[in-house]
Parts: sequence; structure tokens; C-alpha cells
Amino acid sequence: MRIRVDYSTVYEYAQPASNVLQLLRVQPAGHEGQHVVNWRIDSDCDGHLKRGEDAFGNITHMFYPDGLIQRLALHVSGEVDTQESHGVLAGTFEPLPAMAFLRQSELTRPDDALLALARQIDAGDALASCHRLTGLLYDGMTFDADVTHSHSDAAHAFAIKAGVCQDYAHIFLSVARSIGIPARYVSGHLVRQDGLITQPAAHAWAEALIPDLGWVAFDPTNGMCATEAYLRVAVGLDYRDAAPIRGARRGGGTETMNVAVTTQASGQASGRHPGLGELGQQTQEQSQS
Repeated sequence: MRIRVDYSTVYEYAQPASNVLQLLRVQPAGHEGQHVVNWRIDSDCDGHLKRGEDAFGNITHMFYPDGLIQRLALHVSGEVDTQESHGVLAGTFEPLPAMAFLRQSELTRPDDALLALARQIDAGDALASCHRLTGLLYDGMTFDADVTHSHSDAAHAFAIKAGVCQDYAHIFLSVARSIGIPARYVSGHLVRQDGLITQPAAHAWAEALIPDLGWVAFDPTNGMCATEAYLRVAVGLDYRDAAPIRGARRGGGTETMNVAVTTQASGQASGRHPGLGELGQQTQEQSQS
């Protein structure tokens, strides 16, 4: 499948902001099931864009706008060819040992309820346990974009049995790690079957290390393993390590952020209906849905 992505983020500040810094994890890397045909990052502000790589092997870009700004628009676009692998990854760059993904983070640390869930889904077999967990979260959680935010942790989302895709992924990670399965957070894009192709955020899911298979992608939000409709961009211990855009600034007053992500298979018609969110005055980051 050829997947086309058009991803716009617009920040507006009540007053001019200085020392603006944006860390971008928006460019995918290639592997055996994913070939990047073309990809570009643009901005409506003059500045410097520096490419790098983080500890997880993600492609990063640091963007430094020149001078004071009151509006910043970032635009990401590209095409990627994907192949069906039923969720099994091959040929990915792995700078860290798999056991590093057994470590719980602030956003995945389990409470008693999550530990009880871990005992419930532990089938003594990693693949069976991950499939059971994926199905349980899909059936038992309610997708609701209004009850959690980018700082919500797995324990909170599981307690209210609701959240967005990053919450489903955090719960999956918390439980999988609790029963000894290395697992990591994935941010990326999904071509949806329901025809909704423009959304106010990117997508998120999880990968677990399965004996004899390697890393396998599970999407508890949709109750399935990843398919060729999934475009993998960045990984980490949790959302914070793989967030598409995080940043900081000095001044600027009240901030608003508009995000519109259009993901489509080649040949689909596009449409736009950007979402709106308000974030803190000193740090900026996007949630995922």
C-alpha cells in the first residue's frame, strides 16, 4: 500500500515569543515492510532545521525559528510504501537491547488494578497473552478524547476505562512489562477503513517482543495487529519518547495549537477538519488519538 501523509501543526501566540525550540519526531525510517518514497518538512518561518537521531533510533529534527514569532506553522508531507506482515517487524534499527523495554515509566507504572489485569491475561505464552490483552482493552475501554490528556498515565485511564489511543497503548505497555514481556510505544499514522482520513492527531499503538517472531505490533484501540495500513514513525518507553512534536519557548502568553493529519492510501480523495487544543505557555506537545 502506498500511504500519503499531510500533517500540519499551527501554533499561535497572544504575544511575540522568543527562544522557540521544536523537537520533531515526524519522519519515518525504512525497514523491510516500510519504504520511504519521499518526505519533507516545511515551515512558514525562517530558521534552522537540524537532523539527528535519538537513543531509540528515531529520526529527529530540531527546529530553531529566527527571532521573535507570533505564529508558527509546520507542515510535514510524504509517501511511504508498506507491505503486509501481520504485525511482525523485520529490518528495524535497534540501538537498544530489548530488555530496556521492560522498564516502566512514569506514564506506564502499574497500580494494583493493572497488576491484577496482568495476572488475568497472563497465559504463560507471550503471543497469546498479548492477543488476549489487545482484545480485552478493545472490548473493555471506551474511546473518549475528552477524559484524558497528554500527561495522563495508564493507571488513570484504566481506572475510568476510557481514553485515546495513547492511553490504550500505555495500558498495554504497563501490563505486558508486568508479566515480563518487553514492550514499547509506537507513534505513527493509520489509513482508516471508515473513510475518516483527516484527524486532529496522529495514531499510536504498541510493539511487544515475542519469542521466535521478534517485535510484533498490537493496536488495542482497534483490537488488532498492525497491517499494511499502519505507518510506523517513532518508538519509545511511552508517549513522551515518541511524541511527534515537543517544544519550549519564552514568553508569548496564551497559546493555541491547530493540528490536521490527513492519512490516505494512494487514490483516496482528501478532506480537512482540523482540531483545536490549548497547551501550556512554556512547553508544547501533541497528544495522539
